[in-house]
Amino acid sequence: MSNTAGILYIVATPLGNLDDISTRAVRLLSEVDLIAAEDTRHSARLLQRYGIPGPVTALHEHNERAKVPELIRQMQAGKSIALICDAGTPLVSDPGYHLVRAAQDAGITVSPVPGGCAAIAALSAAGLPSDAFAFEGFPPSRRAARRAWFEARRSEPRTLIFYESPHRILASLQDMVEVFGGAREATLARELTKKFETIRRASLQELYDGVARNAEQTKGEFVIIVHGAEKPKNTAIDAEAERILRLLLAELPVKQAAALAARITGAKKSQLYKLALSGSPTRR
Repeated sequence: MSNTAGILYIVATPLGNLDDISTRAVRLLSEVDLIAAEDTRHSARLLQRYGIPGPVTALHEHNERAKVPELIRQMQAGKSIALICDAGTPLVSDPGYHLVRAAQDAGITVSPVPGGCAAIAALSAAGLPSDAFAFEGFPPSRRAARRAWFEARRSEPRTLIFYESPHRILASLQDMVEVFGGAREATLARELTKKFETIRRASLQELYDGVARNAEQTKGEFVIIVHGAEKPKNTAIDAEAERILRLLLAELPVKQAAALAARITGAKKSQLYKLALSGSPTRR
């Protein structure tokens, strides 16, 4: 056994266009002792394109737990392994979590090799707020669970990012219309980086109608980006502003006290005036 453990590389691969891969990723895939691929047949096209010989082993959601111990033993013996998924960055709605955790627990270095990610690629071209967002992955497959899942996210103020498959895209869009509201702005990204890539920003109702009218638009892989819920306007007066208003009302008429309290605290004068008249403070 080698005294030096190997490295687990988490290698991002192209979303669709095979040109979208870094030179570092190609080099490492050529140098590692083993490539763990989500689907060996799917990955074969990429590996053949760049003359990467392998060897390759399958690592997917159905066999990951069973295969992890052997992969860890190989890395402890000094071999390096590259983990790839069918497209984009591994572990982002793809297998690999158990392998990464086990490698870290075994003291094995885990090194990311950045590249494509459908969620981030779609967000960059969505035309929706990108300063704060929540990646939610695939919604549940069953309608009742999916609607409840969307309902739990209805008031989320951050931009929401979902993945969806072609055979459920219409059902998911319909549920989004009913839960988020048909007027909620969203972007539908389909077949990113591929020949028939489409990215459209509109209301959820318009997006649903567009897909429902054109069967071609139900084909491919989808990213749905939904504008976050509008934050409710805060009409409440905080405790400090009310405290200052109370103090001023003890010495000044209501109008003057409200005006001065507004200048001191930044609260709206009209709200402070209404509060003073409502009887909430100690003096009317």
